[in-house]
Amino acid sequence: MTSRDRILARIRRAVPQPGPDTGPGPGPGAGIPRDYLRVHGTRTPRERVDLLAANLTEYRATVHRTDEDGLPQLLTRLLAERGSRTVLVPPGLPPYWLSADGRTRVHDRRAATAQELDRVDSVVTGCALAVAETGTIVLDGAPDQGRRRITLIPDHHVCVVRVPEQVVDSVPQALDRLDPARNLTWISGPSATSDIELDRVEGVHGPRTLEVVLLGAQ
Repeated sequence: MTSRDRILARIRRAVPQPGPDTGPGPGPGAGIPRDYLRVHGTRTPRERVDLLAANLTEYRATVHRTDEDGLPQLLTRLLAERGSRTVLVPPGLPPYWLSADGRTRVHDRRAATAQELDRVDSVVTGCALAVAETGTIVLDGAPDQGRRRITLIPDHHVCVVRVPEQVVDSVPQALDRLDPARNLTWISGPSATSDIELDRVEGVHGPRTLEVVLLGAQ
């Protein structure tokens, strides 16, 4: 028996096969035990947000905290410090987020080319949720986030996370809240990769700079 035969045999044993009396049978994964630990420890909402901030920082993202009143001024400052002249805006971004900013706004157009998006200095989005234990931001293409390409091509991404309501402890909890039919992007820090000598290169698969704003009561 070849390796291929052994692998296919294991798959057949794991997935119940349809029969004349059983119908099509359950789908793949049916009956697989999922008794793994769903969360590591018990945390208060504040502890959950603090863990998210710590893990984001560990991944070299820059974390800021503010409330609703301070958000427009904070975003204006971050864009000014970056030297951004243009900012890409998803169609459903709350207008007041950038109400204090006078930079040229670039709207997400389906016809925009990768070259046009690459010339944009910054993009500002919301998120679907964030995972504290892994320091991960999840985007699902909702109106305040836009299409996946607008957060992968510009070099500077500012992502706003509403805390504590958009923060979960673990990936299993995140999966419970996400729609698997949506186009999901999981972001753990700025884009980076390393070669065989462990030389880190940033900006290969997405923005070199990720700034996360934790929006909530201070």
